[in-house]
Amino acid sequence: MKTVAFTALLAILNIANTSAFQSTFVRGNSPLSVTRSESSLFMKTIAVFGASGLTASECVYQALKDGDNVVGLTRNPSNLKIPKGSGGADADKPLSDPKLKVIAGDVTKKADVDKVFEDDIDGVIVALGGKTKEVGETMLTDGTKNVIAAMKEKGVKRLAVVTSIGAGDSENQAPFFFKVLMWTAMKKIFLDKNAQEEATRNSGLEYCIVRPGGLTVDPPTGVINVIDGEAGSIPRADVAQFCLDAVRLDDFPYIGKAPCISSVGGTSWTKDRSAAARGEMEA
Repeated sequence: MKTVAFTALLAILNIANTSAFQSTFVRGNSPLSVTRSESSLFMKTIAVFGASGLTASECVYQALKDGDNVVGLTRNPSNLKIPKGSGGADADKPLSDPKLKVIAGDVTKKADVDKVFEDDIDGVIVALGGKTKEVGETMLTDGTKNVIAAMKEKGVKRLAVVTSIGAGDSENQAPFFFKVLMWTAMKKIFLDKNAQEEATRNSGLEYCIVRPGGLTVDPPTGVINVIDGEAGSIPRADVAQFCLDAVRLDDFPYIGKAPCISSVGGTSWTKDRSAAARGEMEA
């Protein structure tokens, strides 16, 4: 367990036309398979805030690969690259696509946020990051409040907000060494994360607060574990998939909740990525 905790600590420090779709929720030894019809999988337009970040760029890249349109807001559009986890040999190349619109802007400026909603948005992912000394002590909260306000103005309901293990009431799920950082070097950013979560909970929207364990840039596994105990690590690519499911699936089971997710332990959320599940012919 000490090895897992230390691995999680190192990972966190590096930071927070288909016909059918099948997901399996495994609770103990009782799997429940749900097949979703094509009507719930029409191409969507997804807004991603903090689009050039390591986790946010995974959201952008995977959404585009799935056929969705994406509108991203980032301070530095030139920093938006194909992510290491999902990008394979193309990783670190500039990320561009006809279905991608990137807006240069500051999430703490409501006018910049409003530009994103000039398009018809179906779901929103907030995956903000940056050093407190560079972005400010309340950027996460201020920016998320701007996004929430814009969503309400435009009638957009579905929201996923990426925070961190240890935020809110999940403090005891963080590895001990990470708790020490939360109480010391990272105290300001966790005050901001906690306020960000509170703003999200009070938004009245269909939200999911996503609390990942130690983040890595490994390739996606396709298996995300919702955990009650101490967190291990998880690829950013899998965090992105969880966020995309949260804003795209009508019956996503963690709406109004703040699940902690990790690659080990807990309740498994497994996405079937086979061609058969997508209604395609096997090669």
